[in-house]
Amino acid sequence: MNTIRHIANAACGLAALMAAATFTGCQDFLEPDPLSMFSPENTFNTESGLEATMAMCDKHLRNYYTHYSNKNINFPLTTEYMFSDLALYSKTDAGSGIYDDIAHKLTPTGGMQDGDANSISFFWNQGYTGVKYANTIITYIDDVKGLSQEKRNEYKGRAYFHRAIRYYFLCWQWGDIPLVTKIISVPKQNYRSTRRDAILRMCAGDMEKAVQWVPSQKDMDYYGMVNKEACRHLLAKLYLSIGEWKKAEAQCDTLINMSGLALMTEPFGEASAANSLNPETWGIERNVIWDLHRPENKISQANRETILGMPNCTDQSHVDFLTMRVLGPSWNDSRLKAPDGKQAVMNYSRTNSKYNESLDALRAFGRGIATIRPTQFAQHGMWVVNGEEDTVDYRHNHNIGNWVRMTDIKYNNPDSKHYGEHLRLYDDNGKCLTTDTIRNWFDFPLYKIYIKDVSAENNLAATQFNGATKGSNANWYLFRLAETYLLRAEARLYQGNTDGATEDVNTIRRRAHCSQLYNTVNIGDIANERARELYLEEFRNVELTRISYDLALSKTPDEWGNTYDAKTWDKQQGTDADGGSYFYQRIYHYSLYNHTGNGIVSGPATLKYTMDKRNVFWPIPNDAITANKNGQLWQNFGYEGYDADIPEWDNRQDAVADEDVTD
Repeated sequence: MNTIRHIANAACGLAALMAAATFTGCQDFLEPDPLSMFSPENTFNTESGLEATMAMCDKHLRNYYTHYSNKNINFPLTTEYMFSDLALYSKTDAGSGIYDDIAHKLTPTGGMQDGDANSISFFWNQGYTGVKYANTIITYIDDVKGLSQEKRNEYKGRAYFHRAIRYYFLCWQWGDIPLVTKIISVPKQNYRSTRRDAILRMCAGDMEKAVQWVPSQKDMDYYGMVNKEACRHLLAKLYLSIGEWKKAEAQCDTLINMSGLALMTEPFGEASAANSLNPETWGIERNVIWDLHRPENKISQANRETILGMPNCTDQSHVDFLTMRVLGPSWNDSRLKAPDGKQAVMNYSRTNSKYNESLDALRAFGRGIATIRPTQFAQHGMWVVNGEEDTVDYRHNHNIGNWVRMTDIKYNNPDSKHYGEHLRLYDDNGKCLTTDTIRNWFDFPLYKIYIKDVSAENNLAATQFNGATKGSNANWYLFRLAETYLLRAEARLYQGNTDGATEDVNTIRRRAHCSQLYNTVNIGDIANERARELYLEEFRNVELTRISYDLALSKTPDEWGNTYDAKTWDKQQGTDADGGSYFYQRIYHYSLYNHTGNGIVSGPATLKYTMDKRNVFWPIPNDAITANKNGQLWQNFGYEGYDADIPEWDNRQDAVADEDVTD
């Protein structure tokens, strides 16, 4: 039987490693172990040292989702959604920290944070930290005695996966970046950037080996470790990244037809997981989509759809994952009123005399503060298929409980004469009943953000219910088979097989019991289906940027008939409607970005919501550039420091050879 691997903080000495953000000096990124001699020859000559480092690779992969700032009101993945068609920063009381005017705020010297406003610097540091751990294994694996060649290759394959997925993220967030493939023995301050395509081709080659070397999940003792299926899924993404669409399709074919995986089409898992904490207020009609996204079902033998899950449910390794706090509307804001002027919804604990179990929005939906909110497109527009908003789709269906409209919530303030009625945005005279619609009023996919808050549930006086706090299960998906179908749809579309692409998308829609199926799909339909199916799973910004390149390379038109040039798709700037990449066109068509004029007033804030065409890639951090004082790193188009004549490595061989040159 497979068991969940405990991904705990492993202590081991790491000496003379590249600093993740500065490319200088020696840095130990793990909690020191006083019994270690802090030297690679002592730490990595045993299998236990390799296991500890591999555990850190696994743990840090989960950090992309669960890491949070000291205020605990955001987590990194939401930044990927802010830089997309699906979400906006919405914490309107953040003062100067409001991250709305991205076109002007995001520069090489400012706007990149690891905090509540965004996690851009976190992605840079975390990416190279993950590369470092993977390189540690790759560098020292051959010094470990007593390993069979099969076991040695298994370690290498998993390390290749961890390095490749970090570079996949980094390359589609930043473009051309420094390539680091080994642990260096002395500080290096003369890096040169390597072209994105060369890095991704290297990673594809590594993953071809990993697919051969890493065992299938069915042959493993633990969940949460990299398996063959995850390697194959990542390889398909990498093939798409370099224009090898036929190879990408073949990898998807193998995963779908020959790996023992299958889409879940019927309710499954424990019956106790089939409802929210408070069915008296909000009941869930048992359905496969709700069950598919219950944390206890994500890593389970009953779930044949999981390719790779990330465990987050044990005392040894649990990290709070406050999805309901960060992503839910601020429904109990005092500025949201009933038509008679009373506060609309109160945050009552179960010990309060005014508590009514049938009006308990707190335990049903969580205590949201709306750090991030979905766009209007994410709430409505993307659900339109064949000219009809498909509210039958289980992923958008409030009748079965998966989706929540603000008007589903009821007034629970006994002082209001509207007590027990459904919320309204306007009174009878057309007056808006909140001064902050950005933060207080939006619909949301409860099935995606809902996590039982065990700690709060055990405390009758609790008034939070934020999501996965202590004792809660917060397992999450990294890859699952539904995405494989959508990757294959893309690969088929770029090759001209529209019928095959359409069938792949409709397969996902049939599982969701949609009322509308496609007759034929374009790239917009596939991107929309990704948004419907993979919200809070995919790196949305990364995938839209990759798709933008694929469209330019294949000359495939987008949903508006635009085609893109592979030489210029990422070399434009401005905030007007014309040009830019497919990423930018979706931003412009489907979000508030660049449509607010001098700004919109919401609560205490005036929000501009701008995005520049150049923002398809983020600027290389200035501190990385200046710390690399004996060399010159590439800066992306449109940002200060951009120079088309800066030399770069255009192949893996030269970049790797240069790693040993430190003068």
